Amino acid sequence: MGPFLHGLLLALGLILPLGVQNVFIFNQGAIQPTIKKALPATITAAICDTVLILLAILGVSLIVMQYDWLRLTLIIIGVIFLLYMGFQIWFAKSNSQSGVQSMQMSTKKQIVFALSVSLLNPHAILDTIGVIGSSSLVYSGKDKMIFTMTCIFVSWCWFHGLCLAGRLLKKVDTSGKFLGILNKISAIIIWITALYMVKSLF
Repeated sequence: MGPFLHGLLLALGLILPLGVQNVFIFNQGAIQPTIKKALPATITAAICDTVLILLAILGVSLIVMQYDWLRLTLIIIGVIFLLYMGFQIWFAKSNSQSGVQSMQMSTKKQIVFALSVSLLNPHAILDTIGVIGSSSLVYSGKDKMIFTMTCIFVSWCWFHGLCLAGRLLKKVDTSGKFLGILNKISAIIIWITALYMVKSLF
C-alpha cells in the first residue's frame, strides 16, 4: 500500500465516526444562513486537525502528553466546555425560522467552540498520536510528506463536506423540526463524550 492510499484510508477511518467535532461542524452548516457564515468553525476545525497531525508525525505531542498534570488539565477544561456546549445546543429553539436564527453563533464563538472540541479532547489527541503518528514511522522523505499531506487533505475535505451536508439539510427541513431533533441527539452525544472523559480520570 502506497503512502497516499495508506494516508487516505487511515484519515477516513479516524474522521468518519460520529463525534463532537463532526456534530458541531454539521450543525453550523445547518444553522448558519450561508456556507460562508459557517466557515470560521469549519476552517478552525480543519486547522486544528492539521496541527494535531503534524505534531503527531513530528512526535512533539507524544512528549507533551507524557505529563500527567497537563493531561488532567486538558480533560477538566474539555469536560467543562463539552457540558456547556451540550446545554447550549439542547436548549436552542429550532421549531421556526426565528428559532433557527437564534441558534446562530458569532464568528468568535464558532472559533472558540471549534478549538475546544478539537484540542480539549485528550482521547482524540492520543488517537492521532497512536494511529497517525505511529503509522508515519514506516515512511521517510518524500513518502512521509505524501502520507502527511494526504491525511491533512482528507481532514479539510471532510469538514467542508460536513458543513455542506448541514446546509443541504436546512434547505430540505424548512420547518426546523428535524434540526431540533438533531440538536437533542447532538447534545446527548456531547454529554456522553464528557462523561467518558470524566470516567478516564478514575
